[in-house]
Amino acid sequence: MDLTELLKFVTKKEASDLHLKPGRPPLLRINGRLVPLKTDPLSPKEIEDMVLTILTPHQKDKLTTNYAVDIGYGIQGLARFRGNIFLQRGSWSAVFRRIPFTIPSVTDLHLPDVIHSFCDYPSGLVLVTGPTGSGKSTTLAGVIKGITERHPLHVVTVEDPIEYLFQDNLGSVCQREVGTDTVSFHEALRNAMRQDPDVIMVGEMRDWETMQTAITAAETGHLVFSTLHTNNAAQTIDRIMDSCPGGQQNQVRRQVALVLRAICSMQLIERIDGQGRVPVIEILVNSPKITKLIEEGNTKEILDEMETSVTYYKMQSMNQSLIALLVNGAIDYDKALQLTADPEDLSLKLRKLFPQIEEKFRGGIMAPSANDFSAITELMDIKKLYEEAEEKWRMRIQEKDDAIASLESDLQAKDRMIESHTMGGQELEGELQKARQENERIRQEAAARIAQLNERIKELNARIMGGPGAAPGGTPQSGFFKR
Repeated sequence: MDLTELLKFVTKKEASDLHLKPGRPPLLRINGRLVPLKTDPLSPKEIEDMVLTILTPHQKDKLTTNYAVDIGYGIQGLARFRGNIFLQRGSWSAVFRRIPFTIPSVTDLHLPDVIHSFCDYPSGLVLVTGPTGSGKSTTLAGVIKGITERHPLHVVTVEDPIEYLFQDNLGSVCQREVGTDTVSFHEALRNAMRQDPDVIMVGEMRDWETMQTAITAAETGHLVFSTLHTNNAAQTIDRIMDSCPGGQQNQVRRQVALVLRAICSMQLIERIDGQGRVPVIEILVNSPKITKLIEEGNTKEILDEMETSVTYYKMQSMNQSLIALLVNGAIDYDKALQLTADPEDLSLKLRKLFPQIEEKFRGGIMAPSANDFSAITELMDIKKLYEEAEEKWRMRIQEKDDAIASLESDLQAKDRMIESHTMGGQELEGELQKARQENERIRQEAAARIAQLNERIKELNARIMGGPGAAPGGTPQSGFFKR
């Protein structure tokens, strides 16, 4: 079986890791889970032929001496791989991690916005912590890439082995590999101080000497990035204190309180849609209160201070990050309870903030960025203001509705009045018409009567004036009209 072909297959399947172990087929880690290839189990001789042939003489010597060696291995045009070859039960085994050539930016990684500010720190110590495979190196690579794109600075990295290959932009990057370009992290850091660096990136602070040199470099005005295998911010500070000699703890505590700028702690959790994993991120920013807590050695109160400094300093705890992911619909509630170190606290926070999530999460109430809890607090404030404004508008609308109802009532009353007047007018018009008709009848009757009377008068006058029955000689004897 050919190692290059296996690594090409790893890239094709977008697996994060390749495991080679005698007695088992090659194992690929896909979306956080190991998946065996449908091939025959590997023999010790097959693994030895695959991995030992890619080692340099120096790496072979180190493997023979230490029974383990870290290497960097690249396939042109495809990807780089960080490998560890080690002895287990008397046989060689190996694990290779895929490292893409393209370095993702902080934006590409969908990290909280406050991490963008890491690129702009003028000096100090920034630590990225978490278990193996939690995304520490990728996050640091994104930050270093951001620095070279924004600032004309000299960056020196010390790695074991070199993982991401940085390109010069505005800034210049020199990468040194332990075992190839330098003998140790500590020695490389000491030399870096004489290489006119603005920014120093140490792949891992594995011992007190490296920690001490990194702290000193930060004290002298450099911006120093490094990683530790710790699970949260408070544990990180305790780890540094536990590593230093007992008589120096007070001094080191003051130094750390002075130079520390931020701690980003990371873990990975499976996405609810099954499409990979998403980081759960705790962020500590060294505020005046945090500085005081570190100086006093009171790391137990750091968590409370972080959770109450979300709005201004953009800090957040692991549980707050889990809540943000839940609200965003990125993860499952049961998986969140499995990951958190304090399930009771997570449950309490959910009951207090979003009861419907704990009952059964069915999709976001809001839609902030994936794991930025400060976005949720901002949305909660906006929601509160909106609800207040909505209530005011509801009251104003109710007032308008009441006014409209009153006007409609008045209008109906006036309509009724008009209708009443219309009906009264119609009745009067009828009566008037009847009166006119009666008057015309009476007039006609009167005219007829007058005409009859006039005829009678003519008749009577005729008689009086000598008509039929008159006296001889034409002179009336008597009558109504006498001359």
